[in-house]
Amino acid sequence: MFTALIAQASMKLFSEEGRELPAHPIFFGVFTFAVLMLMLYLVLRLDRD
Repeated sequence: MFTALIAQASMKLFSEEGRELPAHPIFFGVFTFAVLMLMLYLVLRLDRD
């Protein structure tokens, strides 16, 4: 009984229907690109000194 309850709860927890991104996927791409470009700029700027 207890294992069946745990199995049912884990199936609900790890199912695909309950998972959603908190923002649009394009936002994540633009944000990641901006962070990487900032890091590249800082590295190249520090390398020049």
